[in-house]
Amino acid sequence: MKGEAKMKPVTKAVAAKIIDQLCKEYPDAECELVYKTPFQLLTSVIMSAQTTDVQVNKVTPKLFAKYPTAKALAEADIEDVKQIIKPTGYYNAKAQNIQACAQALMANYDGEVPSTQEELVKLPGVGVKTANVVLGVAFGVPGWSVDTHVQRLSGRLGFSQNTDPLKIERDLQKLFPNKDWSKYSITLIWHGRRLCYANKPRCHDCPVMELCPFYKTMR
Repeated sequence: MKGEAKMKPVTKAVAAKIIDQLCKEYPDAECELVYKTPFQLLTSVIMSAQTTDVQVNKVTPKLFAKYPTAKALAEADIEDVKQIIKPTGYYNAKAQNIQACAQALMANYDGEVPSTQEELVKLPGVGVKTANVVLGVAFGVPGWSVDTHVQRLSGRLGFSQNTDPLKIERDLQKLFPNKDWSKYSITLIWHGRRLCYANKPRCHDCPVMELCPFYKTMR
């Protein structure tokens, strides 16, 4: 949230209490994108930029019914792809990205999604955040997905005083054990979507309000 003061960093012990309580609050937290294969997940994550998972899930049934594989999407009529994903916004760029990504998968990986960050970030439309989502969800490789929710909550909860996603990721890596990075990332996203909104967060309904540096400034 723009204009928010930097919170004093919490200790590892407090951070552990906060994240443990949030995990208890959201025991079923998982990626909310609907997909059947790593390729479909990757495509969905690319399309989720500047929109919601709910909006992406509205267009993917039709998209993946027509183009379920990298080969099918790589050979698709780009104008048809644009029309299908138009409701997600920025559809011209997104259509170009997901098709270019599919073409790169066909050219370099026989249509399969690679399972390392180094390889994933070389694909069109794929940055570190997207790569970490795919690695964590599809392949079980721990990683932080520093989206707008994780960025906002990391600041409010005293996990990081940085605003750059890569620097926030490094702070989170130091604060929490790596085996739980993906789980914690999704849990923070769920909390950001359900209670800790950018505007008018529901602090009085929050399970960690007494531990939260941001809440303490609001009292």
